[in-house]
Amino acid sequence: MKVIIIGCTHAGLVAAQEILATHPETQLTIYERNNNFSFSTDGIFLSLNKQVKKLENVFVSSPDKIRKLGAVVRENHTVLRVDMERHQVRAVDMKKGKVLVDHYDKLIITTGANVRLPAIAGIDNRRVLLCKNYLQAKNVYEMTKANRRIAIVGAGYAGVELAESLTQNGNEVQLFQAQKRVLNNYFDPESADLAVKLLQEHGVTVHLNTHVKEFADAGATTIRVTTESGQFVEEMAIVCTGFIPNTKLFTGQLKMERHGALILNEYLQTSHPDVYAAGDCTAVYFNPLKQTIYAPFGTNAVRQGLLVARNVFGNCEPYMGTQSTSVLPLFGYHFATTGLTLETAKRAGLNALRADYKGIWRPPYMPKTDPVTVSLVYNRDNRKILGLQLHSKQDITQAVNTVSLAIQNNNTIDDLALVDMFFQPNFSRPFNYLNLVAQNAVTQERKHGFGQPRYTHLY
Repeated sequence: MKVIIIGCTHAGLVAAQEILATHPETQLTIYERNNNFSFSTDGIFLSLNKQVKKLENVFVSSPDKIRKLGAVVRENHTVLRVDMERHQVRAVDMKKGKVLVDHYDKLIITTGANVRLPAIAGIDNRRVLLCKNYLQAKNVYEMTKANRRIAIVGAGYAGVELAESLTQNGNEVQLFQAQKRVLNNYFDPESADLAVKLLQEHGVTVHLNTHVKEFADAGATTIRVTTESGQFVEEMAIVCTGFIPNTKLFTGQLKMERHGALILNEYLQTSHPDVYAAGDCTAVYFNPLKQTIYAPFGTNAVRQGLLVARNVFGNCEPYMGTQSTSVLPLFGYHFATTGLTLETAKRAGLNALRADYKGIWRPPYMPKTDPVTVSLVYNRDNRKILGLQLHSKQDITQAVNTVSLAIQNNNTIDDLALVDMFFQPNFSRPFNYLNLVAQNAVTQERKHGFGQPRYTHLY
């Protein structure tokens, strides 16, 4: 069988490796418009704060490595058109200018996403940078070494992590966020407020509810950032305002949701039976809401890449969906989240409530035990867990994976309240903090007159 993969992103790379490992007889061809494969965006943060020595060290693979596995790799090739009725791909070699036509039996789309450009005048200014792929990250790395005063537009994960890295690197950072709080898609106000406090304590100037309206040259080496509340003269700006799926090539041929992400069935098959897709160009099934959303996470991409490589030979393994589980280290604190926040749950129309645990993570007789804050969101109608957030100086982030599985498996607050977890004074209390926050949720429901436990698993 002849399989073509368009885009060697994280999803595309995993798909290629799995196909070549399990079906080595496959004629596999990969088209990639760059010559660098599966660059990890986190590389820019790791290189800025010297956790990795070179930006290039975070590449997951290379064209030569994939060739050695048995694939035909056409890097520096831009796909111009896909004719899905004829099963043809038309591409151009960007170095030689030569156009070629290729055929496939099955097509896998892993074209990833691009930075979403907000409607800001002057966004094409030479001192305004984006940060998604390797070349963009390299420009950011080089320019931030030569410029001290930096504006960051957008305070999601990328913007906040950049602010931390640059501040630790000695830069003066102004962080602009159009929303009323940072990390608004991931955390409720308490955690977001702590993140702002940490940023401010370490020298970052945070502007909330502030829309950037224009970039313009202020001098030969400076740029003026105009907002609703005033003007700021900086030396450069970095735009971190989210991502949009890279799917324009397939407009009119495949079904898409409102963001332009490809709509898939449970086997990651598009609206055309011979075309599959994975990664940031697709919509994903979000278990807490039982519906598809656009959530461009690398964790989703690699799992989809593995599954699409299996299903392209015959739909055999359905995608389990996602809880959008993620973590953030910030100035010595560890933040983690999975599923829904209370705000997003209520916005979705769910009868949601939150229970909190604020205490210590191991017994008080231990020589040192940092406080932890854990917030559990659940559906009052069926007691099912919808989400969890936590933060602490102690790294307890792995706990969020436990709750991710609980959401995926439709577990209730009653299940989590009494689930068996180990006790050893160096690592935990007799009741783990996850047990304790769920017990607080059960007590909360009992006070409201809803005291009957509903266990997922009964004897």
